[in-house]
Amino acid sequence: MTASKILNINDLLKKIKAWKQAGLKVVFTNGCFDILHLGHIDYLEKARALGDRLIVGLNSDASVRRLKGAERPINPEYARARVIAALEFVDAVCIFEEDTPKSLIEKIFPDILTKGGDYTVENIVGADFVRSYGGQVQTIDLVEGFSTTKILDKAKNFL
Repeated sequence: MTASKILNINDLLKKIKAWKQAGLKVVFTNGCFDILHLGHIDYLEKARALGDRLIVGLNSDASVRRLKGAERPINPEYARARVIAALEFVDAVCIFEEDTPKSLIEKIFPDILTKGGDYTVENIVGADFVRSYGGQVQTIDLVEGFSTTKILDKAKNFL
């Protein structure tokens, strides 16, 4: 079941078309989601509450390495995608190879684009595009004290 939520772009576009024809509001967010923690769960749950369907763009392994360094990701992309897809409030996961989801956003035309509160709307990739057709761009407050980097640093102290 969860693997069926991991979609390539063509299958994702078909899903989105059906959702929009049904009058459903599509929310999009993205990230690496390397080691899932409470901050991720809270954020994704709140993102889904903004609309009717939640799509998560997931950085590929190569993309994560370029963004976070050679030691990352800890978990490979398929494992990360399966974990995200297993969440009941996530409706689709699409892995992208680029460093940003700009191209993906421009293909799917989400009704709402969201990122965590550590971003400003002006700094969210794709924000101008989404607003150009009347879509909304929103930030979501993050749970304090939770980040993958903090978890990894804490784990290194135990080694």
